[in-house]
Amino acid sequence: MNILLLGSGGRESAFAWKLAQSPKCEQLFIAPGNAGTGRHGKNLGVKIGDFEGIKQAVLNNTINLVLVGPEEPLVKGIHDFFLADEKLKNIPVIGPRREGAQLEGSKDFSKQFMARHNIPAAASKTFTVDTLQQGNEYLATIGLPIVLKADGLAAGKGVLICSSVEEARKELREMLADAKFGDASSSVVIEQYLDGIELSVFVVTDGTHYKILPEAKDYKRIGEGDTGLNTGGMGSVSPVSFANAAFMKKVEERIIIPTVEGLKNENIPYTGFIFIGLMNCNGEPYVIEYNCRMGDPETESVMPRIESDLADLLIGVAEGTLDQKELVISDKIAATVFIVSGGYPGEYLKDKTITGIENVRESTVFHGGTYLDGETIKTSGGRVLAVTALQDDLFTALQQATADAARIYFDGMHFRKDIGFDLL
Repeated sequence: MNILLLGSGGRESAFAWKLAQSPKCEQLFIAPGNAGTGRHGKNLGVKIGDFEGIKQAVLNNTINLVLVGPEEPLVKGIHDFFLADEKLKNIPVIGPRREGAQLEGSKDFSKQFMARHNIPAAASKTFTVDTLQQGNEYLATIGLPIVLKADGLAAGKGVLICSSVEEARKELREMLADAKFGDASSSVVIEQYLDGIELSVFVVTDGTHYKILPEAKDYKRIGEGDTGLNTGGMGSVSPVSFANAAFMKKVEERIIIPTVEGLKNENIPYTGFIFIGLMNCNGEPYVIEYNCRMGDPETESVMPRIESDLADLLIGVAEGTLDQKELVISDKIAATVFIVSGGYPGEYLKDKTITGIENVRESTVFHGGTYLDGETIKTSGGRVLAVTALQDDLFTALQQATADAARIYFDGMHFRKDIGFDLL
């Protein structure tokens, strides 16, 4: 079959790499893709928000299945767009409809969903500019530090951790009254801070059945020792040593099953991936957030550990037969190191020539922010390349990924050399 993959980041590069290995994938198209995805299929010059352009690409290339990588088109209703179009309605879209995508699109929606289905999460309340005074009063009751979350999508920047009530009041006013994150912060969730170790759990579901994909841990801070500003992710590892069978049994029983059943019971059709951001608090799992797609940089560590056919799994999602599909996960350890542009996550350098990818030995290089200028690969984003090693133990995987990242060069590049060291 012909598959269209939407997106242009490292996650989509990992998806493209995996789908291209499937005998069920005759032709792979990526819109818009990047310099790396073009090695696994054909890039199309269509933006993820251009639904009419996507429609034409689907019809022109006889697409049989669409996999949506990023959250934005899902929250904006790409799946609903297909269902409402006579020519597209029978083409399966892997990714939830707009209502299901609200698990990520609205923090308030997801918190209320968790409350309705008794899913363990931090205590919280949601406020608007009209209830700012009540929000200020609530801040004094929740304990320190205090987490503020913009209700809507804020490109990964809408979460603030405040160390004092005064700081939280200042930030809350800026978010609500001054629209610090635009429309995304017209509502703000004030949340109790959870102390523990984070991890990401990934589920793929056809709306009734589900399969648990390899879990991962990502590293968000720009600096070594988890210091400096938050980023979109500086690396990841999978599996996660502290997510043992007993812990994952709690996750499945208390979180995954109630989530899938809750969506079904509320008549919210959901076909695709559910990313569950968790906090392990002394062996007890709590949900920090839901995302309606796979994570990035986690996908770059998860995909290499899946030994079975990804396209076949997606067919199971589309046809409601996921329970009949095989998911085989490698026992090996995947470690991913992200190489980022100079200045990132602030204003960063672009259009820098990348060399040395051909020198990478035992790792796989997934492209994030890259484009082709003739035959030359150049940088276009803050998070440029993900280097993933798959080895028998974590130390060897980390050593390999870090060594291979150092074989690549572009002006101003930076990568962390301590990804995963906290788990050794």
